[in-house]
Amino acid sequence: MQSTTEIVFVWRSTVLNRAIHYCAILLITIFVSGCISGQLQSKRHAGHGWYTVKPSDTLYSIAWRYGLDSKTLGRWNQISDGDIIYVGQRLIMHNPGTKNNSQLAVENTSGNASRSSDLESSSKSLEVKKILTAPPPTKWLWPVKGKLLNTFSIQQLNRRGIDIGGKLGQPIRATASGKVVYSGNGLVGYGNLIIIKHNATYLSAYAYCRERLVIEGSVVKAGAIIAKMGLHKNKLAKLHFEIRKNGKPVDPMNYLPNN
Repeated sequence: MQSTTEIVFVWRSTVLNRAIHYCAILLITIFVSGCISGQLQSKRHAGHGWYTVKPSDTLYSIAWRYGLDSKTLGRWNQISDGDIIYVGQRLIMHNPGTKNNSQLAVENTSGNASRSSDLESSSKSLEVKKILTAPPPTKWLWPVKGKLLNTFSIQQLNRRGIDIGGKLGQPIRATASGKVVYSGNGLVGYGNLIIIKHNATYLSAYAYCRERLVIEGSVVKAGAIIAKMGLHKNKLAKLHFEIRKNGKPVDPMNYLPNN
């Protein structure tokens, strides 16, 4: 016969084992549900060769995120420079090749007929034409004065530009004249971000801003104050600065003057 102590011990062990078993099942269920939820969330915005426009997106921010040239992305989707894109619109993210024009048409929940005339006039804007036909900047300015914190590396996502240290709230200036094509915080990993289009070839970007002082569509001169320096996630005041040529990251040090 088992003693009372032994029976209590066996009972407690059984209860404990069952509790561990149920907790393990619960954790696995939560983990799997989270994975499925994340996958479903991801599938809402991307698929095989296409992308669904989200509220904070612009053609330039989408091209920037995927390392594409905005002109090329626009051509694939029959979108001219200056055209508006809409939430829910599906963009082709690869060369459609020999598909006919009806297959290239971008889905638009707002309807294309009502926007065609407006977009036609906006795409012919004088400011857009000036930017597109402008020659490459002959002189680039440093966006801020400060210590160079790292160098360019195409292999590392967080180093496809340079980081410049400074003081919180320090003025950030446009490195060359151009048009602001993005001013927002919708690109993960960039915080408050400003992208300036200098001509048909070059873009520059200014990330981790504490405050953005220009809006999309603004035309700025070289040296104009466009933002104030903010904090990176490591609590260090700095500016992440990039230059892209035909959508591809290039080393800003090859363009900025020697200090």
